[in-house]
Amino acid sequence: MSTTVAGVSLRGQKLPSWAPIGCAVLAALLTLAIFAVSSVSGHAEFGVLLVSLFIVIQTAASFFVEGRRQAKNRLFTTFVYGAFLAAMVPLVFILETVVSKGIGGISGGFLSHSMFLIDPSGKGGGAYHAIVGTLEQGLIAGLIAAPLGILAAIYLVEYGRRAPFARVISFFVDIMVGVPSIVAGLFVYALWILVLGFQKSGFAGSLALFIIMMPLVIRSTEEMLRLVPAELREASYALGIPKWKTILRIVLPSAIGGIVTGVMLGLARIMGETAPLLLLVGGNSKINFNPFSFGSTPNPQMSLPTYINEQFGIATGNPDAPAFHRAWAAALTLIVIVMLLNGVARLIAHLTRARA
Repeated sequence: MSTTVAGVSLRGQKLPSWAPIGCAVLAALLTLAIFAVSSVSGHAEFGVLLVSLFIVIQTAASFFVEGRRQAKNRLFTTFVYGAFLAAMVPLVFILETVVSKGIGGISGGFLSHSMFLIDPSGKGGGAYHAIVGTLEQGLIAGLIAAPLGILAAIYLVEYGRRAPFARVISFFVDIMVGVPSIVAGLFVYALWILVLGFQKSGFAGSLALFIIMMPLVIRSTEEMLRLVPAELREASYALGIPKWKTILRIVLPSAIGGIVTGVMLGLARIMGETAPLLLLVGGNSKINFNPFSFGSTPNPQMSLPTYINEQFGIATGNPDAPAFHRAWAAALTLIVIVMLLNGVARLIAHLTRARA
């Protein structure tokens, strides 16, 4: 006879290692049987029923063999893995869709030619002008947002912990994190173009991207600085090193890996923005290396998000149109650029930790 205390089996019995696979097979057979004798159909319904039966079967088997406590542990462990898989499914599906539809349009000509003198509804052309615009606009936004965001985070963590002004800054940073990108675009449009009288240009789009990126940099840098042990600061102060030099020589090098990663993630975040660029940059089929325009003539500069939007509009939903394939190829190019930025961030963080 089995003895239990608080639902835990004292016999030390555990489910065999193949039990989860067996439960999954049994759940699949039951699901197929239910589908065979009922009118239920569809891939989504099959998946939901399969997962539900698997959870019930495994939890019941664990309860009778291992006890209530271990059954609860298996149940919530299954929920954790299930939540992870549920989050990964749309990501994998999006990546698979973009790669399958865009890989055929990627070529040397696509990456090295613009749409200048190309019939938008015909074959040929490329996204070189859009790639140049995306890189320049993102780089300008990053060069403005990174130093300002890092300095603001240093003030919040190192100088303004109890200052009322710091709480005000932190409150507005929280608000800016949730501001839609179109609002940033409208603000820059009203100030830069309507009030100051400048024209549309890549730099105008970079200003809107900077507004979107800066609160992300502040928050990520702030969290990295808080992870630096207070003992390091105290030891530096005990040696008579001033605060500014402690921050520069001790705190920042200790958190530089996370700071760089946060900056790169913020840069990757703004690379796909479309709405503010439609307002502030416009479109241009020519290759334009100059993102600035301070004269009376607009200087539009294409970017990958606006290029994708333009090509999908030209295709009008026709999957056989050349513009449709160019749009998917540009989407894949944008994803590759974002992945490269993340890879560079990881590499910089690794090299920084190795040197430290």
